[in-house]
Amino acid sequence: MIRIGLTGGIGSGKSTITQLLTTIGVPVYISDIRSKQLTQSDPTIISGLKRLLGDDIYSADGLLNKKKMAQMIFNDKDLLAQVNGLIHPVVHNDFDRWAEEQGEAGVPYVVNEAAIMIENGGYKRMDKVIVVTAPLEQRIARTMARDNSSREQVISRINNQMSDEEKVKYADFVITTDDKHFIIPEILKIHNELIK
Repeated sequence: MIRIGLTGGIGSGKSTITQLLTTIGVPVYISDIRSKQLTQSDPTIISGLKRLLGDDIYSADGLLNKKKMAQMIFNDKDLLAQVNGLIHPVVHNDFDRWAEEQGEAGVPYVVNEAAIMIENGGYKRMDKVIVVTAPLEQRIARTMARDNSSREQVISRINNQMSDEEKVKYADFVITTDDKHFIIPEILKIHNELIK
């Protein structure tokens, strides 16, 4: 079974691509959603976050204080690296288990969608990588609408991520989500190549 990484910057259109892949029957593991679930349920992550950020990072009823965590790690690159170093291996193992289950069910390939797959080296665990790109102004507009953020906030987030040009260097396939490209034929072309 082939493991495909799907990545791209904020507002690039990754969610649209994952929805289309799911529609044609491809199992997609969305790392961001799964990591949020694991921060609430995995004992290794829970104990590690308490050790790094203090016991009160979880409320009395066991809910992670995401806002407090974001404030603590936003301007502390060392702490951010430690938190990522704690969470990412657990998510990787969870993906591996999930992918094995899919393989046992006879699925020809699975997709792992992760925003920072290139940055954290996760792409090395994949057989192929799809990078989703979009023009900067479209990325800004999409993210402003989706997150109810200001233009300045979105630009700041984009500037903190690896550029599309850098990400594309790691790509086996590139999908551009703009007004000029038809993405469904692109997805079907990649899909047909992967199931050959």
